[in-house]
Amino acid sequence: MRLRSLLAMPLRLEVVTGEDELDRTIRWVVTTDLLDPGRYLRGRELVLTGLVWRTGPADSETFVSALAEAGVSALAAWDLASGTVPDDLVAACERHRLPLFKVPEDVAFATVTEEVVRQLSGARAADLTAVLDRHRRLVASQGAGLDAVLDLLDRDLGMRCWVLAPTGRVVAGPPAPAPDVLARAFLTAPRLPHHLADPDVSLFPVAEDTTSRVADWFLACEGDAADWPPERRALATELAAIAALERARLDDRLSMEGRLAQELVRLVVAAAPPDEIVPRLELAGLDPASSFVAVAATGRGPLRPGELRTVLAEAAPVPHPLVGLLDDEAVALVPAAPGADVAAEVHATLQALAPGLAGSGIAVGVSDVAPAAELRGAVEEARYARRLATGRTAPVCVVRHDELATHVLLLASVPDDVRQMFEMRLLDPLRTYDEVHKADLIRTLETFLQNSGSWTRCAEQLHLHVNSVRYRIQRIEDLTGRDLSRLEDRVDFFLALRLA
Repeated sequence: MRLRSLLAMPLRLEVVTGEDELDRTIRWVVTTDLLDPGRYLRGRELVLTGLVWRTGPADSETFVSALAEAGVSALAAWDLASGTVPDDLVAACERHRLPLFKVPEDVAFATVTEEVVRQLSGARAADLTAVLDRHRRLVASQGAGLDAVLDLLDRDLGMRCWVLAPTGRVVAGPPAPAPDVLARAFLTAPRLPHHLADPDVSLFPVAEDTTSRVADWFLACEGDAADWPPERRALATELAAIAALERARLDDRLSMEGRLAQELVRLVVAAAPPDEIVPRLELAGLDPASSFVAVAATGRGPLRPGELRTVLAEAAPVPHPLVGLLDDEAVALVPAAPGADVAAEVHATLQALAPGLAGSGIAVGVSDVAPAAELRGAVEEARYARRLATGRTAPVCVVRHDELATHVLLLASVPDDVRQMFEMRLLDPLRTYDEVHKADLIRTLETFLQNSGSWTRCAEQLHLHVNSVRYRIQRIEDLTGRDLSRLEDRVDFFLALRLA
């Protein structure tokens, strides 16, 4: 227990000095009237004294220095004969940074000792009882879910805990204090377990060794874990392990619903006929007459595809969305509620994860609302928007359908292999030439088109002579067999650059 806990007890102790040291912990309580009791102390005690040892001001320095050297947490004193705490004792405690409490005249030292020992012994007994019985009771409760386990800990041990997602969503437990604050602290803590002073909560990872924090759950427990006995810390570790098992059990990649979602996404991308799509929507509990929004996402850095899938499912504004993986890209099909802004909700949720994305990131594209018969177009639109998002540097970048230009919508409906072939035929000769000759033809072409074919403006922007620009454009035409004075050839190059 901490020194500040003494102030909450019915002992009416008053702090004389050392208010900034009240987070020290107490291991035991000792009463002494020896001038030098150091050899009888082991550290972290609350020492009670009636000052019988004091014959003059110099004795205070001797007594307090002995306590400080022994690692005592605090001193509680009262001189019944003089009815005061001597100034020299206060000064000695200040010099040695030893917290000093005044014991009320009508409170016996035996009462203080009894109350403190009762608090310390009660906590230890509860922890020891929990250690002996925890395996049977926690495992027996697991079948009822995490809420039953957390309720058991709260009821039997007074150990109040929560399980949360890194977005701040409470997975299990009662309403949590400041869940957004807890989530941000979990994502940014340099190491775990991590203690927050406000609220007074310690955070533990659920699957730290196997899962990135942005895709993990975490455990929040009231109090500072640094003050807990080993038995209670072991209990928190076991609770985290049970939460990891529950998280794995709920992972829909392993369930029938998860496999159905994966199959449905692949069928949509493969342009399967409606008679294959509709029955699977119904099996997933969705109304084929509803409208949907497609969301596509890829991760940068260490975020693995399976973790990306978990993050996207967490960010979707409906519970248990249909999410499938296409190589390293996750695609979700989200039923569109009337008036809902799926892109805004996804962006807001992912922004909560941004503090934990240092060195990585998430790029997301969101389609317009589409009926079930047009799901393929919605998915292609979302995937193309995601490609645009990938080119941006923000840790979380969400591109919505209305940010796409008309030609982008057209390109979104073209199969991937056709887009890739078109772009390669036009630009690969220029890339190869640039790599060999360091000629910067790709950049020259892009600048030329951005300036509507103006030689002068292009030269100014590239800081080149006009003749140099003319030479480069001629080289581009020779390598590709195209004529940049022709509108259709300029359009082809413009679209190829958009696809790059």
